[in-house]
This record gives sequence, structure tokens and C-alpha cells, in this order.
Amino acid sequence: MTMSVADVDLSEIPFWGRSPAERMEAFKLLRELERPVFVKENKVPFVGHGPGYYALVRHADVSEASRNAGVFSSEPSANSIVDMPRWMAVYFGSMINMDDPRHARLRRIVSRAFTPRVLSKMEEDLQRAATRIVDDAIAEGPGDFVAQVAARLPVQVICDMMGIPPKFHDQVLWATNIIVGNTDSEYTGVEPELKRWNVARGLARLMGAGRRLNRLAARLGRERRGDSTGDLTSLLVNGEESLTPQELGSFFILLVVAGSETTRNAISHGLKLLTDHPDQRELLLSDFDRHVPGTVDEIVRYSTPVIQFRRTLARDHEMNGQEYRKGDKVVLFYNSANRDESVFTDPDVFDITRHPNPHVGFGGPGPHYCLGAHLARREITVMFRELFTRLPEIRSSGEPSYLLSNFINGVKHLRYET
Repeated sequence: MTMSVADVDLSEIPFWGRSPAERMEAFKLLRELERPVFVKENKVPFVGHGPGYYALVRHADVSEASRNAGVFSSEPSANSIVDMPRWMAVYFGSMINMDDPRHARLRRIVSRAFTPRVLSKMEEDLQRAATRIVDDAIAEGPGDFVAQVAARLPVQVICDMMGIPPKFHDQVLWATNIIVGNTDSEYTGVEPELKRWNVARGLARLMGAGRRLNRLAARLGRERRGDSTGDLTSLLVNGEESLTPQELGSFFILLVVAGSETTRNAISHGLKLLTDHPDQRELLLSDFDRHVPGTVDEIVRYSTPVIQFRRTLARDHEMNGQEYRKGDKVVLFYNSANRDESVFTDPDVFDITRHPNPHVGFGGPGPHYCLGAHLARREITVMFRELFTRLPEIRSSGEPSYLLSNFINGVKHLRYET
């Protein structure tokens, strides 16, 4: 059955339950339209809704909107299409939902964690973590690649950065799954239909997970104030410029969710892609150090772990022939921009030698470009080097179980063999 634009409703949860190929076909249809399509918002009980949003699906639109933060504002909310109520923003109102100067201040403070000097000091810790994870995978034998490998590394790295003791790591992973999987019944325990009872239960679990992470960060911050131990939390709460307890909690939620989910899903998608494309796998293994940078970026482009972010027009503006009014919402669909035929030759082909590769898998150019992009690349590189060195025959087995989400292109489960 041929798909038409009328079959595409980006606000409906069932659309995001379609196969990745079907979703990409839908976005291809939207890119072929003369103007960005306007999508009505769903009414979400207890949260509210607006009239809708323009879906930015072309690379040029996504890049320009990202670059022009003065017009395409991250306030009041970038990480939710609906306006986030104040009672949610307590936990999820991080710096990605802010414009300058507030955003610039927080980014300046937290950027201390991502300097080349700090990241180079982490290299040995990162390698030890990857080694330990593969040790455990070998001892346990093949099972669920996500649970045994992909989900463990980024959470461990971020918890180690923050100075969070190992006894809390499983709790952090649990809370992250709840927050990211807030439309997936496997994580929420409720069906995704927008009925008041379902939404109430889902929101309660979401807020509970946010509260748990917030309290963990706040507790750590209190312990580190005036008593630095050299970890990231110490850097963020001490010094001339420091984060308030509220800012620290929101930043930790952002770091553990955005930081772990991008890496976790890139590793999971990467194993599947390298299994499905044996020629690319063989090329990578023929000269790992030469080809791994291109492999990592192509995995991020092709899979696009973070699907979208929102912006709101700060004033009337014309962009690429489309007139926008102050207050209009636009949603930047990075997954579609990364398959734009006007930018990428054969965009549906997985090619680890692709050059140039101006993907927006870490966000578009501008002040909100992902601070942790370099760290994510290093994590993926180290994990694949460890896997292919010690388990050279590792391959995915069967089809993944995908997260039901319009925000994260997540892999919940992936069987593998060695």
C-alpha cells in the first residue's frame, strides 16, 4: 500500500510505532512538499496543548533554525512539544529550555566538564569501564545486547563523572528508562492512549523518576559544597560561578538522559547496522583506527538517536519562503534532516566512508549544539574497539524491539550472538 501525506500524523503515537523504514518514507514525502506541514497537537490531560506546530524536515530549515536562536527560541520549552507546566519544569526545565543570557551562564559553568583536559583524564576510566562490561558479557554469554552492553557504559561513565557511588547506578538507569520511555508501556506500566487515567499514572511515574534523580543530585551537591573531591559535581557547586541546587538537579537529569540515551542507542543501532551491512563491517575491521571516526558519525546520522527538539518564534520571521508568526511552534526533526537528498548522496545507504557528513545527530549548528558530542564519540569508539577486539564475531540476531517514542529513536532489546 502506497503511503500518502494524508496518512502521516506526527502527533499520533501509533505513527511512531511504525517500522523505521515506514517512518523514513513518511518524512521523505514531507520533504517533497513545497512548505513545512502544520501538524495539530494532541490534547494531553493535565498538561494542555496548543494549536500545533510546523514540522521542519529539511536540513536547511533545521540548520537555520538551530543557528538563529534569537528568532527560534528554546523558551518556554525545547524538549516537549506541549508547553511544559511549571510543576514539570521543576525537574525537566534544564538549560536546553533556556535562551541567552541564562543559557549562556549555565553552559559556561557546565562546559568545565567537557574541556579536552577533563575528557583526556577520563580516557583510562572509560577504557576500564568498557573492559569490565565486555568481561561480564563474556562471562554471562549472549543475551540482550542493550542490557548487557549498550545501556551500561554511558550510565556508568556519567555516574563516575558526577561522583555517584556504584550502588545508585541501577537506580539511575531505572529512572532514565522511565523518563525517556514515558510513552512506552514497557517502562510506564500503562497503555499510551491519551485517557485521563493512563496519563495520570504515566505522569506520576515520570515525576517520580525526575524527583529521584533530582534528590540524588541535590544530596551529592550538599556533600560536595566546600569539600571538593575533584568530580564534576564538585566543579559545578564550587567556585565563583556555581549551580544552585535546583540547577544542579535539572542538569543531572539532562546529562544522564541526553548523555546516556544518545550513546546507548548509537551503540545498539551500530551493532545492528554493522550486522546488516557486512561489507561496511569488513571495511571497519580492516583498519579500525582509520575508519572508526567515519563509522561513528554515520551511525549517528543514519539512526539519529534524538529525533527532535522544539523551538518557538520570538518574532515574525520569514525562512526559506515560509512566513512564521511570533508564538508559532516549530519542531526540528533531525532524523529527517539527516536523510535530506539535497545534502546527502544516497541518504538511505549506510556508508562509513561518507564525506562530508554534515549530519545534525548532535543537534544543528548554534548555541545548543550538544556539549557532550566529543564524549559520546569517544564512548562509542572505545566500546566498539573493545567488542570487536575481544568478540570479533559478535553480531545482532533478529529484529530489535524499538522504543515507542517521538523523541528518542531507542532500542529497548537486541539479541546478539558471538
